[in-house]
Amino acid sequence: MSTDRLTVLSGPAGVGKSTVVAYLRQHHPGIWHSVSVTTRPKRAGEVDGVDRHFVDGPAFARMVEADELLEHAQYAGHWYGTPRAPVEQRLRDGTPVLLEIEVQGARQVRGQMPDALLVFLAPPTWDELERRLRGRGTEPAEVIDARLATARIELAAEEEFDATVVNTSVAEAAEALVTLMHAG
Repeated sequence: MSTDRLTVLSGPAGVGKSTVVAYLRQHHPGIWHSVSVTTRPKRAGEVDGVDRHFVDGPAFARMVEADELLEHAQYAGHWYGTPRAPVEQRLRDGTPVLLEIEVQGARQVRGQMPDALLVFLAPPTWDELERRLRGRGTEPAEVIDARLATARIELAAEEEFDATVVNTSVAEAAEALVTLMHAG
């Protein structure tokens, strides 16, 4: 496995990025997954420091100002970012690193780390993506509609990525991602 290369997993909201990463954590613990920082409120069952680092707006702004984030983007009214130091340390140590981030963030990583492998996680169909987003039951209809509008734009960005994995099955998508990481 190419251990000095960063892998970025991106794709539209609702495509299953977090579920694929959860599978990887369980079945491929040697791959280090960066934990994002966000201003979004915790969802039921999420654990601060495990699923995300939950911070307020001023704390996030301080991190941006201090150049502590490898990438950051606003998405659906909240800020998300990747802490720089732990990613760089794991790469120096030779640990395979996976970032699960939005398309905007993937573009920023490409600019800062051109050798990173960018993998686009795609839904099997638009209808399935819409079903997954609406079926979450975690957000009001207007937020879901905004996420769907953004998803249409994000799907058009697929050609900017090095590879695409279609998420028809979490296990298959995760294993395809691992195969791509090994090929790097």
